[in-house]
Amino acid sequence: MALRQVIDAYELLDSAYVDGKAVADHLRDEGVEDIRIERVAAPDRHTDFMQIRIPGSRAGAPALGVIGKLGGIGARPAQIGIVSDADGAVAAVAMAAKLASMAAKGDRLDGDVIISTHICPAAPTRPHQPVPFMSSPVDRTILGKLEIHPDMAAVLSIDTSRGNRVVNHKGIAITPTVREGYILPVAKDLIDILEIVTAEPAVVMPLSTQDITPYTNDLFHINSILQPSVYASVPVVGVAVTARSVVPGSATGATQLDDIEKSVRFSIEVAKNFSRGNCSFHDATEFQKLQMLYGSMRHLQTPGKAVP
Repeated sequence: MALRQVIDAYELLDSAYVDGKAVADHLRDEGVEDIRIERVAAPDRHTDFMQIRIPGSRAGAPALGVIGKLGGIGARPAQIGIVSDADGAVAAVAMAAKLASMAAKGDRLDGDVIISTHICPAAPTRPHQPVPFMSSPVDRTILGKLEIHPDMAAVLSIDTSRGNRVVNHKGIAITPTVREGYILPVAKDLIDILEIVTAEPAVVMPLSTQDITPYTNDLFHINSILQPSVYASVPVVGVAVTARSVVPGSATGATQLDDIEKSVRFSIEVAKNFSRGNCSFHDATEFQKLQMLYGSMRHLQTPGKAVP
């Protein structure tokens, strides 16, 4: 159970003054040692990008990447308090603290876990249907490239995904696996872990082709959950925090800590099994055959051709 860490992370991030240093200080108190902070600035806003590495116990074991995806943890001054969009950052901070606690108690995972997120209490909002979205305080491409570490052998992207009428379920859902422009079958191993963690039948969030293309092409995207797949060459799966109603990312008073805790617990269980070779995100042989039959789809990881 990671509920204590989720509550601590929520209380820490629910502040107009929180920044990367404050989060790093908290995580160091929790036993996390390897933390990198980089301030990314735009003309009128900034955010603190964070990458945290929890070392594994076995050299050569595959490293799992976990990205807490979001626009910002707050929309100040338009909104007072932490917003629904903060779920990814809360989950990332809580997961780092929980893994450090596990390691201190003798339960270190075989492989490294590399966690990326960013801390921005004052991000802008933007129009979107059916509800307004949180936008990015800085250039999305810069953040997207920073989130991916070359040692990541696969990636989970945790993102609140409640501003839609597609997934009407309170809890968490996973997406099909995405790799290099291909939307692949839903990973059976991840379905098994999801059903064990939630004690419910697995819920899958559907994707369209444009959902896995860069935001910079100005096409409709269900949300940013699969943006990490634009910058990665390894398989990426979204872990969506979902709701039965439509909840704007910019809404306050909307955070469901129990659902964030499920996303953390699911990600930890995936990391355990992935680092031991007991969990696959896709069939690598079939992916190679798919490429031989139909060629590369990496052009979907680009902004595409210029539109007249």
